[in-house]
Amino acid sequence: MRLGVLDVGSNTVHLLVVDAHRGAHPLPARSEKTVLRLAERINRTGDLSRVGADELVRTVASAKASAAQLGCEELMAFATSAVREAHNAVTVLQRVRDETGVELIVLSGEDEARHTFLAARRWYGWSAGRLLVLDIGGGSLEIAVGRDEEPDRALSVPLGAGRLTRTRFSHDPPNRTEIAETVGWLEDQLAPVAKKVLKYGEPDRVVATSKTFRTLARLTGAAPSSQGPRVRRVLTEAGLRQLLAFVSRMSAHDLAELEGVSASRAHQLVAGALVAQASMRALSRPELEICPWALREGVILRRLDQTDGPLESK
Repeated sequence: MRLGVLDVGSNTVHLLVVDAHRGAHPLPARSEKTVLRLAERINRTGDLSRVGADELVRTVASAKASAAQLGCEELMAFATSAVREAHNAVTVLQRVRDETGVELIVLSGEDEARHTFLAARRWYGWSAGRLLVLDIGGGSLEIAVGRDEEPDRALSVPLGAGRLTRTRFSHDPPNRTEIAETVGWLEDQLAPVAKKVLKYGEPDRVVATSKTFRTLARLTGAAPSSQGPRVRRVLTEAGLRQLLAFVSRMSAHDLAELEGVSASRAHQLVAGALVAQASMRALSRPELEICPWALREGVILRRLDQTDGPLESK
């Protein structure tokens, strides 16, 4: 069957179309992205602005039309931290439903971590043993650990790359004081999180997903996407440390010129790198393996496992 999954994130709205059935490897058929930066459309009262809501409705309507044109039998649509945290989320979701006919399910941070963990587990299989999965998004950092397809613990903390860029940096590039203070602050934030995760035992394999980790790995020497998803890619703490010394002195405009860095995310690259480095240090991991599957694939796999019902938020 052909499925469409619509991911309304903090930075982009991403439509992924796959051909899949239960027990099979989902095969990507089409991918469409629209940059909305919804997290930056939250106003001082905590609401998603009218302009942001207007653009969201138009983008969802366009994605629905694309999914229909591409022959999708079902469109699963979900939203993450930007919509989740908007004070007027209920009103916005109602408007999307009324004007597009699309039911946007708001996933909790823990839901995100669980779906992403499932994707990584299916990618690596049971031979990975106790798996620890990290995912840096625009608004939050998700961490999950476990031996099975359901993690023993799934956590979400508000340490996304976009959020830190907005709240911790006032200069472009950030100055030395901002960098140093953020490094210390992240250390304090992640120490108790790492303790909660590591109490379940030392992981056999630690992997990272998301655009942020993929970009950082590419900038530190990992194979380009043109070599396919099955090439092993890693991000090392040593490589990340060297990269930070370089990119932390560059403006967002200059960062966007680097290979593998999208213009829409260049401004939050430094913050993402700092979160990645702090996570690796807190967990005492000198290396992370990059998993090509993440949240969207997890949502698809969960849907295929639950063939008698739609995607539901737990």
